[in-house]
Amino acid sequence: MKYVYFDASAGLSGDMILGALLDLGASRTLFQEKMTRLRLPVDIAIRETKRAGLRGLKVSIKVKKGKESNPRRWRDVEALIQKSPFSGPVKANSMAVFKTLFEAEAKVHGGKFQEVHLHEAAADDAIIDILGSCYLAEALDIGRVYCSPLNVGRGWAKTSHGVLPVPPPAVAEILREAPVYSAWVEEELVTPTGAAIIARWARKFIPFPEMSYEKIGCGAGSRDFSNFSNMLRVFYGEEKDFKPDKNVYEIEANIDDASPQLLAHFMEQALTLGALDVFLTPVVMKKGRMGTKLTLLADAAKMDKLIDAVFKETSSIGVRYFPVERRVLGRETRKITILGEEIGVKISTSGGSEVNIQPEFSDCVKVAKKKALPVKVIHQLALREYFKKGPKKNQRE
Repeated sequence: MKYVYFDASAGLSGDMILGALLDLGASRTLFQEKMTRLRLPVDIAIRETKRAGLRGLKVSIKVKKGKESNPRRWRDVEALIQKSPFSGPVKANSMAVFKTLFEAEAKVHGGKFQEVHLHEAAADDAIIDILGSCYLAEALDIGRVYCSPLNVGRGWAKTSHGVLPVPPPAVAEILREAPVYSAWVEEELVTPTGAAIIARWARKFIPFPEMSYEKIGCGAGSRDFSNFSNMLRVFYGEEKDFKPDKNVYEIEANIDDASPQLLAHFMEQALTLGALDVFLTPVVMKKGRMGTKLTLLADAAKMDKLIDAVFKETSSIGVRYFPVERRVLGRETRKITILGEEIGVKISTSGGSEVNIQPEFSDCVKVAKKKALPVKVIHQLALREYFKKGPKKNQRE
């Protein structure tokens, strides 16, 4: 399966999603044929274009003159999708997106789900946007979807309900739990259709993550700003090469009323719970009181458990946490034999070459006790034995 990461720093709309997915290599001819089978009165044009000097695909969907559809209710959309020539997963995915739209409209306008009707969001071009996007996601074998925080724009937007603030109420409702911001232009950058698609698809909204990708698809928006590229970028690759939780966080708490024994015990617990590192630093706190700063290093996935443990096992009533960058060497452990006993040797590598070699201290202690020798002698013997075989070289040398 594949992943996609949506870089929505320039906004998001249904036609931008279509353009980006087609730009990833999905068949334009087959897409056109599939959309034609919906028998909607629309013309679909796909063309190369530029936005602020950057290229991408623009998908333009025009309803034929005099063929505009009436506002649709849920039952109308459901019937249209069920009769469409798509697979079961594509139909289910499309209905889930439309359900998100109808629920948002019902909420912001105070209507009932079955009775509320959509204007722009259920028009023929929106049908193409949603069914087409779901079809292309299947054609591209997309499994997991991730997205950046969304630049929603600012200002005012003209809608069938009149002039509304940006983001419009339905968009604001759909993106209730997504990270959003406003930058660069006084325009509506996230449409209801785009918001509904990403709200249903995105597994997580995260800043640009660590990933290895095969392709980038670029979908152009409708406007060409002079100093702002109205372009959605979609990064595409193998799921195994995407690491959404690679970020490492540092968690801190200042403590001035805990015994050293309690903190020593917590350090062991933190490592058991998955902390990458834990250490204590003496600090001077308010009113000259001596205290201890507890610092934990943890993957994003382990943060909640570790913070809960801080509150449960120490006297801290608050913690700070923030993302940190780190660079680590490759690590492995090999076994050597000295004086008839096994000792582990920890090797750190960079670019395939060994840069640090350290015998496992606890192993050295055990052998030293057993042989009635100083630990430093065992340590030296272990290093000497290891280097007899010679360190591994970088394979490229």
